[in-house]
Amino acid sequence: MPVLAGSGPLALRRTRGVGGAACVTVVGAMSAPLGGDRIALEATVGPGARLRIGSAAATIALPGRAAGPAHYEIRLTVADGAALHWLPEPLISAHGSELLMTTRVELAPTARLVLREEQILGRTGESPGQLTSRLTVHRAGRPLLDQELAHGPGAPGWDGGAVLGGHRAVGQLLVVDPAFDTRPIAPRRLAETAVLTPLTGPAALATAVARDALHLRRALDAAAAAVG
Repeated sequence: MPVLAGSGPLALRRTRGVGGAACVTVVGAMSAPLGGDRIALEATVGPGARLRIGSAAATIALPGRAAGPAHYEIRLTVADGAALHWLPEPLISAHGSELLMTTRVELAPTARLVLREEQILGRTGESPGQLTSRLTVHRAGRPLLDQELAHGPGAPGWDGGAVLGGHRAVGQLLVVDPAFDTRPIAPRRLAETAVLTPLTGPAALATAVARDALHLRRALDAAAAAVG
């Protein structure tokens, strides 16, 4: 691992490898993101390398003294023959917070990606803050997935039956694997409120809503087992 550097609220630690992959854990060195913060995290996986990135604890978006939303940008690049597992702990949108989060992924034609996102809307007994997240994935320079989600005050219909239906945990698992070209994933229901669907790419996307973080993780773990 030629470069491992962090500053401000993000400390990076190399941890014990898993299955031949290098592992990095993101540790929160201070409370963040707060209102007005601008945070960026970037990871580049070179040709043939394997990397797993996780976090030591959940990320909590909190209100801050500065006016305006917090911005959190994640940029991931995976080269040919390389594999990246991006598996952070959940993002919690606390009451009064406002966060704009963007994740941009660039994949080479033979790169493999496993990406998990989990969002918990409000801590126990509180309403959520404003959370807008966008995930953009390109493979071989072409769009594979581009979606934006908005929850909390000001987001039309976010808690209605067509979106969350009263649930407070939402997440997804995206797997991009060249092997799906010849062995595509069949669509299936994983749980009452979780489904796995194939994407043109080749990729598979599991999406789930749940009443809490525990049930959300169980649904996404079932998706990970289903795609191997």
